[in-house]
Amino acid sequence: MANKEHDPPSGTDEEYFVRRLLEETGITEAQARELIALLGYEWTSLLREAHILIAKKS
Repeated sequence: MANKEHDPPSGTDEEYFVRRLLEETGITEAQARELIALLGYEWTSLLREAHILIAKKS
């Protein structure tokens, strides 16, 4: 079974990162798209900010 983390991107870069953020953090699609618009495709920054959003929600 393939590891999703190492699967090559399919579709646009944005779609790939949106899908990964949704799967790995549970934020909304709108939140994921906003983070990408602000931060670009820097994965560690996207994860950090997504986790901050989740913590604020709790």
